[in-house]
Amino acid sequence: MTELTTLDRDDGAARKSRWKRAVLKLSGEALASSASDETIDASTVKRIAGEVATCVTELGVELAIMVGGGNIWRGTTGAGEGMDRATSDTMGMLGTVINALALQDAIERFGQPTRVLSAIAMSQVCEPYIRRRAIRHLEKGRVVIFAAGMGNPFFTTDTPAALRAAEIEAEVILKGTHSGVDGVYTADPRLDHTATKFQQVTFSEIIANDLRVMDLTAITFCKDNDIPILVFDIMEPGNIGGALKGEKIGTLIQ
Repeated sequence: MTELTTLDRDDGAARKSRWKRAVLKLSGEALASSASDETIDASTVKRIAGEVATCVTELGVELAIMVGGGNIWRGTTGAGEGMDRATSDTMGMLGTVINALALQDAIERFGQPTRVLSAIAMSQVCEPYIRRRAIRHLEKGRVVIFAAGMGNPFFTTDTPAALRAAEIEAEVILKGTHSGVDGVYTADPRLDHTATKFQQVTFSEIIANDLRVMDLTAITFCKDNDIPILVFDIMEPGNIGGALKGEKIGTLIQ
């Protein structure tokens, strides 16, 4: 069994999560290191899994993960080549199941019990998504990984992340970015060097300025259901725990 990573920080922050229950939105691309040709990079998955296990063990947070599948297949890619959009999106949902199983295996290697709940029935591989079952797993200290989005085409995994957060009564969505952008900016900082970062921003400002940190459907859903979103760089080691402890990481949308 792999030894857990530590979340010790120089600032001496208390080992206590700011939120009791959270949903971590993890893109499929975050599991594929830019330094590797592998669709799923083992060292990257191991690092994220270690941080997740440590957060649950040391911070006392109830943590669920909504994982994407863009590292394997993106529905819009197939649709752009003439494939039926519903079929292409279903392929993408199956890709999220592969990523969920990879995460489950990695997290459990750290001794942290984990359950994969899929919106598409596949009883030989994982459990079906049932709201009460998901909540019970979290209450028992298990990490819950949501797979297959919401089971419907024409949605990215941003929207089901918001939906599941509302269903399980999560207090926040942690939106992990993987492109080197560590929060919400006035413009894309990779293209505009004058762009400035928000420490905190409202949902209305996100919508009015078309700041595309998540799908508009997910943003409006979170606004209507009063679910804050913390956007941060998940590729920086220690950021998951730092975000949960309330350190000044990323941008808070509320």
